[in-house]
Amino acid sequence: MDAVILITGPLYSGKTDYARTLCPNPAQICTDAQTLAADCPDLEALADHLAGQYAVVTVTEVGGGVVPTDPAQRAAREAAGRLGCLLAARANTVVRVFCGLPLVLKGDLPQ
Repeated sequence: MDAVILITGPLYSGKTDYARTLCPNPAQICTDAQTLAADCPDLEALADHLAGQYAVVTVTEVGGGVVPTDPAQRAAREAAGRLGCLLAARANTVVRVFCGLPLVLKGDLPQ
């Protein structure tokens, strides 16, 4: 892919529905980036792969709630947050979706 759009926001905020309005081909949308981050030993390589493979990547915002007591859950949450930062740096466009409403944080949406 030449350009990647990163969509972020809380759980159930409309990220996937909004991604489908930008990219009608579901094969070009990654909706499980934070899941992939959980056990990934190289987040930089994962971010490069996702940014090169997909037109749109969605990530769920983490860190706004209660910190898990389980060390593995804390590590997975930290990895998801770091992956989101790495993807935002690689993305041409970053959009936050909240209550189904998109807000462009970086770049411009494709015409």
